[in-house]
Amino acid sequence: MCLLRPRHLAIVIAGLCAPAFAQTSSDGPTMQQVEVKGSNQAYDPRRDDTAARIVVGREEIARYGDTSVLDVFKRIPGVTVTTGSGRSTQVRMRGLGSGYTQILVNGERTPAGFSLDNLAPETIERIEVLRVASAEFSTAAMAGTINIVLRKTIRKREREAKLGYLLSSDFRGPSFSTQLAERGEKSSWSLSASGNHDTLARQWSGFEENTRPDGTVDLLRTTFGPERGHINRLNLGPSLHWTLDNGDKLAWETVVNGSSFRNHPQPRVTTLIGSPPQSPDLQLFGEFDDRLLKSDLRWSRELPTGAKLEAKLGLEWSSRKMFIRRVGQDSLGMPESDGSTLLDTHARGANSVGKATRSVDGGHALSLGWDIGVNASSDIRVERDSIRLLAPGLPLGTALDENFRATATRAALYVQDDWTVTPQWSVYLGTRWEGGRTRVSGSGFEPATISAGVLSPILQSLYKFPGKDGKQGGDQLRLALSRTYKAPDLHSLVPRRSAWENNSATEADFVGNPNLKPELAWGIDLAYEHYWAPEAMVSVSGSVKRIDDYTSNHIYFDGWRWIFTPVNDDRAMLRTLEVETKFPLKSLFAGAPALDLRASVSRNWSRVASVPGPHNRMEQQTPLTANLGVDFKSGALAAGASLAHRRGGPIRVSANRGFYNYSRTDVDAYALWSFTPKLKWRVALANLLGEDGGFEVSYLDPVRGLEKRGWRYPGGVKLRTTLEMTF
Repeated sequence: MCLLRPRHLAIVIAGLCAPAFAQTSSDGPTMQQVEVKGSNQAYDPRRDDTAARIVVGREEIARYGDTSVLDVFKRIPGVTVTTGSGRSTQVRMRGLGSGYTQILVNGERTPAGFSLDNLAPETIERIEVLRVASAEFSTAAMAGTINIVLRKTIRKREREAKLGYLLSSDFRGPSFSTQLAERGEKSSWSLSASGNHDTLARQWSGFEENTRPDGTVDLLRTTFGPERGHINRLNLGPSLHWTLDNGDKLAWETVVNGSSFRNHPQPRVTTLIGSPPQSPDLQLFGEFDDRLLKSDLRWSRELPTGAKLEAKLGLEWSSRKMFIRRVGQDSLGMPESDGSTLLDTHARGANSVGKATRSVDGGHALSLGWDIGVNASSDIRVERDSIRLLAPGLPLGTALDENFRATATRAALYVQDDWTVTPQWSVYLGTRWEGGRTRVSGSGFEPATISAGVLSPILQSLYKFPGKDGKQGGDQLRLALSRTYKAPDLHSLVPRRSAWENNSATEADFVGNPNLKPELAWGIDLAYEHYWAPEAMVSVSGSVKRIDDYTSNHIYFDGWRWIFTPVNDDRAMLRTLEVETKFPLKSLFAGAPALDLRASVSRNWSRVASVPGPHNRMEQQTPLTANLGVDFKSGALAAGASLAHRRGGPIRVSANRGFYNYSRTDVDAYALWSFTPKLKWRVALANLLGEDGGFEVSYLDPVRGLEKRGWRYPGGVKLRTTLEMTF
């Protein structure tokens, strides 16, 4: 962890920028450098930008008619989408998920209560995938950054509507989206809206097993959980844009998300060996409501010198309400519990971001910027039960009320220089300082204040090998050095208990740790890229990262219940290797059909110093991801298919705790018929192999033996049909 005072930061920034600003100290007027590209070489951010990034455009996003951006992610090279317990989903880069992979919307952190499930692909302009950190964005991106850029530039009048229906063995229901926009001489407006209603009906299963050190199985239980419910989502995105008389530009952009989930699972446990659990027959009724409002006012000005100033002021509010009613019976069929749990969270915040950019002599493109914000949240938890003792020594029916408050402030300053040294060689230099302070208080624990600051220098370099006659060739080499971090989330810092119904070593209560420190990593990335034709490329890239203060989760028994808590272990090493290619078949064979092909493989390794082998890896890391895809277009018909494979296997995450993730292969296909330029019909099939989701956890106790628990969630073929209209 690096704690830095502002005056120290100023010295670092000045030292970094001194060579660049020295180029402007001439007596004559400053000349703005303009790079002119020939018409035969269109700009390609993947190929031409010094700071490496993959850009997924609007056409690729809309290709499969997905209703969730998570379905788009699973087809992006190097990105893995995994499903955990219930409906929880994680997006991963380098095989690592929450906290390691940073998800941004319009370059900013997502507000509290935001869920990717509620983001409709129709509202997205492009998706940027950055394997290496950039000073412009937060460096809390140890595995990488995915930046979702929403549609906000209004170039023409738009009237677009889509009506769809999803049919599968577990989910089914209608969806809609519309995009309206109008552009005038000095003002414009747009409105996007989308929503869906899905009905849920499925049956998940699980098991629990304990094997004593002598090999005797003294516990074996199976769980069968029928589940039904429904989900409603609504997303609105109004925006207004103005160009003032002096050339300044103003934009007001708002995002409104709302979702409601009603769920009725009834897990039933059958005990084959050993004693039954506390509640083998449990009926649950869940109500989950999420609301989000985020509104931004943006301003930009271009100065006569060629510099550009941008600033934004934003406000956000969110709420999350979870009410769970439970009625449980013991193994004799007698009432065991009859109660409820209410969790109500409200968050509000304000932030400001901005930057100044300018191109100067010597091929420098300089940017300086800031990101400051404050967020406050309040949380209440109320639990009641007319039968069960909620805590030792308390009478029946006692209400356990907990409250929690947190205030988090953050500030970041950065400077970066994209320097074109020669036509073949460019260098990106950047540094970013981020600091934050979080104050937490509430019932059941002492108030705490957590402060931290991180300085992240970044270097990226791109060298383009010259081709014949001194012209630009098709081969290029990338090298990057960076420092990134992973900050503990608020849930991990607060020392309060989140209890499970049937407590055990593999389903332990969670308690936060206010002494957690950020994980810090130094990394080196190297990539070779070859471009041999328009839209044709192949790349091989690798990276090595050293992670200090690695956070692992420890399990222990406190004399009453099993506890699960995060702690800082010593050190971890992370290595990755990625191979990717995409090309039109015509680039290989003249006269070939209009097929576009793509493929990628990502292999990930890691090792934690304090964990013995074998299968030593960072927690739940996906070891391998592979993607294949083909697209075809001829006349009024466009079609394609994709395959996304995720390898599973055992992971040893600590000396006595393990994790097993099932392998999964998703095969999707789509077809689009254009009846007229304004009327289209899209049909998409997902999970054609009918793959299920699931995982297992294990805990080895020297006295009790090996405890294992697993869950499997069924998945069937999904058929989605969409009617697309432009008017």
